[in-house]
Amino acid sequence: MSPVRRGKELPIHNRLQVLRAERGMSRAQLAEAVEVNPQTIGALERGDHYPSLDLAFRICDVFGLPVEAVFNRQPFTPLSTQVYSRGNP
Repeated sequence: MSPVRRGKELPIHNRLQVLRAERGMSRAQLAEAVEVNPQTIGALERGDHYPSLDLAFRICDVFGLPVEAVFNRQPFTPLSTQVYSRGNP
């Protein structure tokens, strides 16, 4: 399965690297779970390629999250920014 590439006007941002790190999961482990090669996961994380809808759903199933929690047209802000902007030290 080849990844889908898009233009720069409509980028798709993702949280794959953060989600993998939270779960102690390697690229190879995620790749095996979604039946792609580890280079595909790396290309997705770097934004070099975008997932097909099928691959996006398979990735989200691994993490147990909805698509919009993993992929978005807008850049994700770091969770620390969200926490500290609420007035927490």
